[in-house]
Amino acid sequence: MPDSADRFSGFAEQYDRVRPRPPQELADMLRQWAGVAEPSVVDIGCGTGLSCTIWPEVTGVEPSAEMRAIAARRGVRVVAGSAEDTGLPGECADIVTVSHALHWFDAARAFPEIARIMRPGAVLAAFDFDWPPAVDPEVDAAYREFEATHNALEAERGLRPAFAPKSEHLERLRHSGLFRHVNEVCLHMRESGSAERFVAVAASQGGVVALLEEGVSEDELGLTRLREVAERRITEQKTWWWTCRVRLAVR
Repeated sequence: MPDSADRFSGFAEQYDRVRPRPPQELADMLRQWAGVAEPSVVDIGCGTGLSCTIWPEVTGVEPSAEMRAIAARRGVRVVAGSAEDTGLPGECADIVTVSHALHWFDAARAFPEIARIMRPGAVLAAFDFDWPPAVDPEVDAAYREFEATHNALEAERGLRPAFAPKSEHLERLRHSGLFRHVNEVCLHMRESGSAERFVAVAASQGGVVALLEEGVSEDELGLTRLREVAERRITEQKTWWWTCRVRLAVR
């Protein structure tokens, strides 16, 4: 599997500045599912700690020293580790969260490790935001063109990693045999943003970062076109409508 820590190297500050935080309702739902009012929470692949902001206390696990440093500044207790080797004691978590990271994991090694740190009845929540947020139909169409362009360039240049499609997360969790119940729910969140941030979010994807580092221009990537449309249509702070897709697995 590709090394996500390397793929996002040198990009942590930008990542932290533009990526969305999860909705507070996610923490409320997970407490209810776990049946614990004050749960012990572990966030695997916590990055800069954005995904930890919904919890008063959480232990983050992150392989990138650059991202760990930002998470620590945010007040997160963060340890060096990976999904395949967290370094945490067994049965230490009531809730385990994974934000925008499950597709990077080596499932054959990571799922047993995640199950090992979960207490009986604990809940795993692997969640991603559906991209892009719903803002404007013309901006959405321009984003789809940009997405097709950068995906094709990644494949052409051999930069597209062989990670597991997010659409397969649910079945992979079910087929692991490690969880007694698996399901998927969607939560919805609204925030606001500018055209500048919309383009920055699009550019914060690992594949786009890799292509820019390879010397591909913003024109070739379709970022210039996306920026033109976004600046024309998002002339002020507009509401962004996000869908947060959550895969739930109960130990």
